[in-house]
Amino acid sequence: MSQNVGMSSCCLSGKVNEGKPAGREDQIGGLSTYVSEPKNGSKEKSIVFIADIFGYKFSNLRLLADEYAKAGFYCYVPDFHQGDSIDISFLQNVEPNLKEQETLSMADKAKNAALIPATLGPWLVKHREGVTQPLIDGFVNTVRMIPGTGKIGAIGFCWGGRYTILQAHGKQKDTTGSDVGGVDAAYACHPSLVAIPGDFDPVTKPLSLAVGTKDSLLDNKSVGQIQDIMAKKTNVPHEIRIYEDQVHGFALRSDWSSDKDKKAMDESAQQGIDWFSKYLS
Repeated sequence: MSQNVGMSSCCLSGKVNEGKPAGREDQIGGLSTYVSEPKNGSKEKSIVFIADIFGYKFSNLRLLADEYAKAGFYCYVPDFHQGDSIDISFLQNVEPNLKEQETLSMADKAKNAALIPATLGPWLVKHREGVTQPLIDGFVNTVRMIPGTGKIGAIGFCWGGRYTILQAHGKQKDTTGSDVGGVDAAYACHPSLVAIPGDFDPVTKPLSLAVGTKDSLLDNKSVGQIQDIMAKKTNVPHEIRIYEDQVHGFALRSDWSSDKDKKAMDESAQQGIDWFSKYLS
């Protein structure tokens, strides 16, 4: 039986980092998309970014795509939420960073606890797998047909991390029997809402995972189960890197004022760059 690891207030912690994204917005496959190109403009190694609940406009995500572009990847950050991402104010007002949380009164914490499921519940239903997966599959198909495109990778965070794992299942058949979706390599950072073993048994493509030891949505027991499943896939390249004292969202929303947290964020970015450099070449 599959075990679903859910979503909680921990999904909403973190910090908006400073910086101005260097890419551009475009329309690709019917979706608004942030595009960040490598200096040589090559699409030989393309990466599709799958956002967390805060969507494709979140500056942290765009800045990270810029870093991957600097490393030689052609990066696409599509709006898979179709204009319906959770507003970033929810990150700041409902679930402030961990230091600020310590100053909240019990009444404030109770208010937050009630507001989070009231907001997230309907959103998750609206953006359920039956709606989201076809959008991602279709976008991957579109990228595959862009002239000059070589291998394709997918990287996802939190909510988007699970869909990255699903892309690592490889191409699937739609109702007409046509191949849809599927990438050549995938990297999931602190995925949420994953089904264990259901989401991992079908993995056939190289898969890298980054998780924190203080991730309330993917605890040590769940990580151990995933390790056991992937260990049996001796013909599928995989890795699971565990980051000490890091909470859910650390790879995208770490507080840069903390040397330890910024180091973990930087190392997780390098993890993905190294993974894709190897398996998209």
